[in-house]
Amino acid sequence: MKNPMQTALGADWNKLPPALQAHYHCGQSIDSGWLDIEYPRWMQPFLSALTGLGALVDRPGQKVATVVEKHIDGEQQFWRRTLTYADGRQRHFNSVWHAAGNGQLIEYVNPVLGLQMAPRVEDGRLHYSGVCFIARLGGRRLPIPEWLVLGHTVIIEEAVDDRHFVMDFRLIHPLFGQVFRYGGRFETSIGNTDHPVTNNKDGA
Repeated sequence: MKNPMQTALGADWNKLPPALQAHYHCGQSIDSGWLDIEYPRWMQPFLSALTGLGALVDRPGQKVATVVEKHIDGEQQFWRRTLTYADGRQRHFNSVWHAAGNGQLIEYVNPVLGLQMAPRVEDGRLHYSGVCFIARLGGRRLPIPEWLVLGHTVIIEEAVDDRHFVMDFRLIHPLFGQVFRYGGRFETSIGNTDHPVTNNKDGA
């Protein structure tokens, strides 16, 4: 059994350091760490609307405690993210990953909306970038140009040691520049989670 990232990378999967391979582990795993979240103030209503659809996070913060629970079911990988702010309030961001063929993968944030991405390995770092957004209607996947939604997605993940990694996620619009970013540091633990992710095969 392979995870969607391993399927997309093919032989280049073996070029990833242990911390990043653990991050995409085929079984159950938990990433624990923190995120810095930032975006322009004018993006607030757009992010609030997107959060209602299951996408991204609509509250900025520094060193926000974050836990990411993952497991594989068939050819899908389920992700459940819980962000806990200093005041105790939480945000949740769930998604389901699928291999998309041609060295690419799709992350669905609900049964309809997803982001198709192309990963690659460079000097031990994992780089992946958006190809297009996807609207899944019935059995069809309709591509939507990135610029029509939020802009181009750029993600870089790098191992710090055998157990820790740092990640940086950015959305860059061709007209408005960077419209969203989160980045942080995590440690991955492999094994059973206390709160298994819901097995929803139709989306997050």
